[in-house]
Amino acid sequence: MKGWEIVVGIETHTQLLTKSKIFSGASTDFGASPNTQASAVDLALPGTLPVLNRAAVECAIRFGLAVKGTINRRSIFARKNYFYPDLPKGYQISQYETPIVQGGELRIGDKGVRLTRAHLEEDAGKSLHEAFRGMSGIDLNRAGTPLLEIVSEPDLRGAQEAVAYARVLHGLVMWIGICDGNMEEGSFRCDANVSVKRAGDSKLGTRCEIKNLNSFLFMEQAIEYEARRQIEILEAGARIDQETRLFDPDKGETRSMRSKEDAQDYRYFPDPDLLPLVVTDKMVEDVRKTMPELPEERRATLVNVYGLTGAQAAQLTTSATTSTFALSAFKIAPKGRISDLANWIVGPLTAKLNESNLDASSSRISADQLRRIAERVDDGTLSGKMVKEVLDAVWAGEGTVDQIIEKRGLKQISDAGAIEKLVDEVLAKNAKQVEDYRAGKEKAFNSLVGQVMKATQGKANPAQVNEILRKKLAR
Repeated sequence: MKGWEIVVGIETHTQLLTKSKIFSGASTDFGASPNTQASAVDLALPGTLPVLNRAAVECAIRFGLAVKGTINRRSIFARKNYFYPDLPKGYQISQYETPIVQGGELRIGDKGVRLTRAHLEEDAGKSLHEAFRGMSGIDLNRAGTPLLEIVSEPDLRGAQEAVAYARVLHGLVMWIGICDGNMEEGSFRCDANVSVKRAGDSKLGTRCEIKNLNSFLFMEQAIEYEARRQIEILEAGARIDQETRLFDPDKGETRSMRSKEDAQDYRYFPDPDLLPLVVTDKMVEDVRKTMPELPEERRATLVNVYGLTGAQAAQLTTSATTSTFALSAFKIAPKGRISDLANWIVGPLTAKLNESNLDASSSRISADQLRRIAERVDDGTLSGKMVKEVLDAVWAGEGTVDQIIEKRGLKQISDAGAIEKLVDEVLAKNAKQVEDYRAGKEKAFNSLVGQVMKATQGKANPAQVNEILRKKLAR
């Protein structure tokens, strides 16, 4: 791809965490039997009228505040007309010219990605092709589920940057509590608009849209394949046709789905059944009062108040639950052990959570227990090497931190006299290594430390072993 630049814009369909649908009282619970959660309104039966769900509006306001976008005090719902078997009305209620949120920005590292808009709309149903032979089934449970469609400007360059953006957005909508982020169930779906241009050109190329990417891995593969496909066409002297494409993960390639529609093809017009949406200043302020500290603000707190590195702060703010758990663990913990606590959370504890498919709010090791381990390291009871054993035992439900230390005999040896006696014995048995160390061979020192630790089954305080050993060897 040398000499070419890949340009990407992302459209994200975020399913909002409301109990009922955007225009009806039907449930949004996932996993019900087909067509059991589709009300008369969702089916567009004659005489039914949509009624807007206030909770969906509050979710949109919440997002607008999080990205510092403009929350339009007056927005319009429109009918987006198209035919598809899982769209009972023959149109989708969406927002077009005047969305509820305009502008805003999402930061990925040091780069700001501009957002075009975020608008409310209803989801369509789902066509099921695999379960039937020679026909398709239609499940309308999802019809009318509230979505916030978030559209970025074409500011992203390359597949990796696009995935980084999608990950940050995915984390943010879960952080502020408007989406569960479950990509497998379709709660967070992305369409990637991909084009290529010669490096240095200001004019963008013709874009192709890749629909319904529900995996970060698939997104990266799809964008890279599509970019290569377009470059090959252009280098052969042909032109790119604007179209909508699908990604086949089994073959690792995109394929044509349909020619790309433009806005005029949908014949947008204001929905006569819905009044303009008016958002008052009070509604915005009420939502603002419930907003959590945002990831960027939380990272600053972790660095400036708790002294963590930028990398540690970034890892701890990948999710709201992990961040909240960490802050709870840091409270009244020994100040010199905050960094250790952070490393245990992003290391062994996160590994345990991932193995069990849990988030930090459901951890089998509480923040208090983790803090207790830090206290036991700080007072010399535990060595750093003993921590994982204690963590594993607490996770397995073997008892409290102190009970496990007692039961397993894990108490660290910090008695200077006892350690000095062991050091003398090791030195007496290893005259050759003593000579090597005094001749400048540092590896000999590490070997001597290892033998002292082995003699104590790893229970001697490593810092004291090092200090006493160096003093003895310096004589």
